[in-house]
Amino acid sequence: MSAISDKIMRRVRAKGRGWAFTPKDFIDFGTRGSVDMALSRLVKDGAIRRIGRGLYDYPRLHQKLGALSPDMDRIAQAVSSQIGDKLVPSGAAAANLLGLSTQVPAKATYATNGASRVKKVAGRTLSIKHARAPLIDNAPVRANAVLQAMVHFGRSNIDADMIDQLAKRLDDRDMKSLVSSRAQMPGWMGDIVLKIDAAMHG
Repeated sequence: MSAISDKIMRRVRAKGRGWAFTPKDFIDFGTRGSVDMALSRLVKDGAIRRIGRGLYDYPRLHQKLGALSPDMDRIAQAVSSQIGDKLVPSGAAAANLLGLSTQVPAKATYATNGASRVKKVAGRTLSIKHARAPLIDNAPVRANAVLQAMVHFGRSNIDADMIDQLAKRLDDRDMKSLVSSRAQMPGWMGDIVLKIDAAMHG
């Protein structure tokens, strides 16, 4: 195994099974061409799996079933790094993540600050749509999911019960991101953020 392959596998193992990644994650190890060659060799050896164009994962293994399907959120993180746009769960996926809905969407949909597109990864469809709510930079996934869920439900459908539920689901870091980013949101969203904050700390 080449020195680059060795280094790549050390980083992959450190991240743990289930990690999805792109060649960009190893660009500090050498030229893009040498990283691509090392990744191809590792796929051939069965150490990692190619799940899409320029996308790989270190599959989770099951005793009886063998390699499991990659996790959609992990794939979305890798795609985000590949295309250079932010991706966060949107619509029904955001509502599900926050415990506001038990409905698991059939198609994984993510909001982005970039262009809308559809990607096929590991035999599944990743639907990426330009966000209708702002995406906050450097904010936790849950904080961004709150804004996407607000757009999904609509202003008139967010009641006190939902606000209480969100207050229970979020932590101080999520709340801090939301409160400090109120200037980026439509006024009604900013008002709901204040209500969630009050429910959390009231």
